[in-house]
Amino acid sequence: MPPSLTTILIAGTSHVGKSTLAGILSKRLRCEAISTDSLARHPGRPWSGIPAPVEEYYTQLSAETIHWFLKVHHHNIWPLIRPMIDSSSHGGSPAIFEGAALRPEFMAPLLGSTVAGVFLHAGNDFLLERMRSHARYEDAAAHQRRIMDAFIERSLRENTEMLASAQEHHVPLVDVAEPQAFETLVADLAARMAVPPT
Repeated sequence: MPPSLTTILIAGTSHVGKSTLAGILSKRLRCEAISTDSLARHPGRPWSGIPAPVEEYYTQLSAETIHWFLKVHHHNIWPLIRPMIDSSSHGGSPAIFEGAALRPEFMAPLLGSTVAGVFLHAGNDFLLERMRSHARYEDAAAHQRRIMDAFIERSLRENTEMLASAQEHHVPLVDVAEPQAFETLVADLAARMAVPPT
């Protein structure tokens, strides 16, 4: 009998549903869900109560620089994430890891009989509308919209780039805009993962 799945990695840009999926799986499989985004701070969603340094970050830097800094951040925190994944996959407690730093090119070499990974994505138009809705974009003042726009552009750039990487590295893809996408994925992963006894 092949070894059971012990570790699930969930990747994707902002607002694709990484945390939502991890929560569903954690409850279904009775194992810990770990947000890798919490391991190190980085300017996140500038929706409300925006601190001055975050506002400056999104207003003073070019779109290319903002995206470049995001990727540097991911590279910098990967050495913190990798040992946690290795511990889980080599006989530790079953766990689900989710976060934007789980880039497909980082995940791909780890995937196998005990580690599963998935890249969540959607069309940029779908994500644009989702982010604007969550940000209450239509109610925001003009200067707030400019900051939101910079974050959204960063996220859409990341969605496009990471989708290409996931395709290149053969990381399984799930289009979150498809009906029943999560239900099908949860059923598949639950069938493969060893559920700890209660």
